[in-house]
Amino acid sequence: MTTPQPPAASAEPPPTGQPAVRQPAPPTGVLRSLLGLPVHLYHAHLGVLLGHRFLLLVHTGRKTGLHRETVLEVVRYDPVTRESVVAAGWGRRTGWLHNVEAGLAHEVWTGRQRFTPAYRILPPDEAARLFADYERQNRLFAPIIRAVLSRLLGWRYDGTPASRRRAVEQLSLVGFRPRGAS
Repeated sequence: MTTPQPPAASAEPPPTGQPAVRQPAPPTGVLRSLLGLPVHLYHAHLGVLLGHRFLLLVHTGRKTGLHRETVLEVVRYDPVTRESVVAAGWGRRTGWLHNVEAGLAHEVWTGRQRFTPAYRILPPDEAARLFADYERQNRLFAPIIRAVLSRLLGWRYDGTPASRRRAVEQLSLVGFRPRGAS
């Protein structure tokens, strides 16, 4: 029996005035398994060790109907609103984002909290501001962040305001907070 493979990478529609880029396809095989290892921390009730730096998104696959769990790095956590902002690393091709938009997000685990999420897609100006804050807070890792983003985006990310704006338009930043919270 063969495992279906994800579609080959396709060009994201470029922001106005930008050339088309070939964004890499989401990971498969061993890399996908390695990226899924933090899920086991949450299942062992050790997700608290990750604090609000990561979250576990529990959702259902919109095409398969299968239970899915995805650990995402948090770009910003607001303790007042309890909102965690994450980046959709493969832009509009991100599977979990499609599931969330289809109303199939069931639960978010972050720190010591578990809740049914409401979500929002951040507008580009707010997303660029939050991403700039994230980069400032992680200055020591700036070369790694830029290298990873360059790989995800399919073009050289240099951390300038113009490239940051282009990056957040391509990736989409998504905020999760408890449903019913103001």
